[in-house]
Amino acid sequence: MAGTLYVVATPIGNLGDLTERARATLAAVDVIAAEDTRRTGRLLSHLGIRRPLRSYYDAVEASRAPALVAELAAGRSVALVSDAGTPGIADPGYRLVRAAIAAGVPVVPVPGPSALTAFLPVSGLPTDRFAFEGFLPARAAERRRRLAALAGEPRTLVFLETGPRLAASLADLAAAFGSRPAAIGRELTKLHEEIVRDDLPALAARAEALVAKGEIVIGVAGAPAPTCDRIDPDDRALADEIRRRRAAGTSVRDVADGLARERGFNRRVVYRLVLSLERDEGER
Repeated sequence: MAGTLYVVATPIGNLGDLTERARATLAAVDVIAAEDTRRTGRLLSHLGIRRPLRSYYDAVEASRAPALVAELAAGRSVALVSDAGTPGIADPGYRLVRAAIAAGVPVVPVPGPSALTAFLPVSGLPTDRFAFEGFLPARAAERRRRLAALAGEPRTLVFLETGPRLAASLADLAAAFGSRPAAIGRELTKLHEEIVRDDLPALAARAEALVAKGEIVIGVAGAPAPTCDRIDPDDRALADEIRRRRAAGTSVRDVADGLARERGFNRRVVYRLVLSLERDEGER
């Protein structure tokens, strides 16, 4: 019989957030695969638990997954934990989970703390639909390209960032998204927890005073609904622009997304226009 891989959420700051189920699982498994064995070792010491630890962080995730799967296949149980929060959410875990599934090993969630779910409900931003983007690129040019691609996203956007890069990222967010409502979560669940809410330019202006150690969560309201729901079907300039983009190899979806974002059109209306133009030209 194969063992079981448990994906165990651990506290992001407040040790009182560890669930009883997580505590019991960590005490019972044969092996704990930890992003940082020193940090997990301190948690286990606090809990009075002694279990074998295996180091499992980003740089070694791919190379060490096979050995852990071999242990699982041999009937041993493994708990996967990250430094804090839920493994796999901007933390190592995906490759091990995929490998375990492929090997027919049961994978069981042991849910609990997560910076994402702790922050979003208290951010003051819409939570019915959201997109988690993880960490923004560290290089400025790559970060700005990523944000430009997200400028038309209507869902609330959630990012992770580090203290040293917060000021630069807020400046780029304000430049890309304008004066949208936003929020920043710092020291979540800890003694000095703080949620700061304002529009992006105001947060960018205060960035230096907001810098903190560790990871920070940033939430930004999605793009406002387009104000233009009607397009003149005889707009030759727009039709020519659509033809130019399609001739360059841009997909119908990307043409619609780009023109909707750039000109304030309703995306569905642009999409239908692109299809209509292609249908008319195909019939000629």
